[in-house]
Amino acid sequence: MVVEATPLEQLFTRTKSENRAALIGYLPAGFPTIEGSALVIAAMIDGGVDAIEIGFPYSDPVMDGPVIQDAADLALKNGTGAADVFELLASTTKLGVPAVIMTYWNPIERYGVDAFAEALKKAGGSGAITPDLTIEESSRWASAAEQSEINRIYVVAPSTSESRMPLVTSQCSGFIYAASLMGVTGTRNAVSGDAQSLVARIRSTSTLPIAVGLGVSTEGQAREVAQYADGVIVGSAFIREVQESATIEEACARVKELAKQLAHGVRR
Repeated sequence: MVVEATPLEQLFTRTKSENRAALIGYLPAGFPTIEGSALVIAAMIDGGVDAIEIGFPYSDPVMDGPVIQDAADLALKNGTGAADVFELLASTTKLGVPAVIMTYWNPIERYGVDAFAEALKKAGGSGAITPDLTIEESSRWASAAEQSEINRIYVVAPSTSESRMPLVTSQCSGFIYAASLMGVTGTRNAVSGDAQSLVARIRSTSTLPIAVGLGVSTEGQAREVAQYADGVIVGSAFIREVQESATIEEACARVKELAKQLAHGVRR
């Protein structure tokens, strides 16, 4: 159990008092370059993003669509490793926003479970999202996270059964990640109709904040999701702005503008 409220928990308390959803931006560490990822994250924050989700680049990202896969591949080609991920996490939290790491289990296990949790905490991170870690296989991570007083964030999907839902949500802290559809990450023309019903199902089992990810890319979609969720997660849309830019300066300008639009959406 987390003894003191993490920065992430404090954020959701604040946004609830402001009667709005939190805007969470995602970016893989090392994309478009190791130095450039810090600049892009700063642009997100300047545009109004409330919290940052830093992706740990991985060679087999089963939950990620082509946009994020391409970004992670480039990050790996740039030589991004654990030290770079934690350095980016530290520089992000120094900007005054909560930050978490999104990582598959393999990098945690290779780094050392206890050491990973300790390094995350030392860098000022609030916790980790572990999309491929099941609660049945979580005992080592649960112990390490509790020891380091960081949040454990699991992913639930429309396919999560009624009997399994409370088992998963009871193991979460910080927030619960609601994957709005069955499939991989990516921008879409509309948010899945399953998202709102999934949030309702989660609320019947937990009082934790719920953040919706997968598919949000426009101000209108952010506004729609913010009407029923506590957080709106945007990743592929930010990455695409960077991928379509000729320079890091252009990328940061485009990212900041998108962040402003999305921030306006969650505040309306």
